[in-house]
Amino acid sequence: MAKILIVEDEKAINDLVKFNLELVGHECHQVFDGEKGLEEALGLKYDLIILDVMLPKYSGFEIMEYIKGTPVIFVTAKTDSQDKIKGLRLGADDYITKPFNTVELVERVKAVLRRTKAEKNDFTFDGIRIEFENRRVYKDGKEVMLKPREFDLLEVLVSNRNIALTREKLLRLVWEYDYEGDTRTVDVHIQRIRQKLGISDRIQTVYKTGYRFEI
Repeated sequence: MAKILIVEDEKAINDLVKFNLELVGHECHQVFDGEKGLEEALGLKYDLIILDVMLPKYSGFEIMEYIKGTPVIFVTAKTDSQDKIKGLRLGADDYITKPFNTVELVERVKAVLRRTKAEKNDFTFDGIRIEFENRRVYKDGKEVMLKPREFDLLEVLVSNRNIALTREKLLRLVWEYDYEGDTRTVDVHIQRIRQKLGISDRIQTVYKTGYRFEI
């Protein structure tokens, strides 16, 4: 997966971001002020930088002036659209406002890495290979045909592996609509994926919550 630098002065938030990104397989390095953030960004090669705007010593905007070629997601408590515009004009790839949902952050990281080609285009486990770019799945070398929604659901689960996702969250991420009282379609698609790939032990039911792809 990707090597990610987290530049955030609030330790609880920094730790939360690191924990969730490492859960899905990324390698993370933490710093807690702008000076160290600039040193790390200039000194080592990272696939992505999670960069807070309001930092001691140097702001995220100031650091951004020196970063060339590394994808950046700004994280800030500011909701002013002018700050968002400024960050994007400086070259940031995305912008997320505190407080944020950790699943949303993981999804945004995935999207940026895919656009910048830092995310691998396949994932392999238990004799199964998922080719995300080609939208194909193979088991023991033979292709398994998944319907479009089944593939989308599998991709979300694998990309957020080891994280419990509610049925409502899966509806929003895969079907792009909010919970309206019936989440049975998620259960039906999960069952189909389990049967086709034989991975009931990997896609675990989380009691009264939803599902988790565990690896």
